[in-house]
Amino acid sequence: MKLVLLEWARFVNRCIWSWQGVAEIWRTEASFRTWVLINLISAIFAVMVDLTGAERALILSLGVLILAMELMNSAIERAIDYISEDIHPLAKAAKDAGSAAVAVTAVGGGIAWLVILIG
Repeated sequence: MKLVLLEWARFVNRCIWSWQGVAEIWRTEASFRTWVLINLISAIFAVMVDLTGAERALILSLGVLILAMELMNSAIERAIDYISEDIHPLAKAAKDAGSAAVAVTAVGGGIAWLVILIG
């Protein structure tokens, strides 16, 4: 029983730390707030349009994935800035790759919307 309580406490702590990370990025990253707004609009549209449950789940899941990618991008940027604020080609490449991950995920969400609406 003690092990179960210990694991539960660890799980609760991980949830708290995760939401602290979301709150920090919400406060400091306009890009994340923009993606949240876009995803709210997309979710409202997904509810209003006649979609199957699977289509709606795909759209909503891709929206969450975009937000996850934006959080990862912010983590990459912060880690690089912590190590050094000097301009370096590798730092730029890492930051650009993080940004590209967000863009590629967003394109995937856009493609899903197009296929669903056209099909």
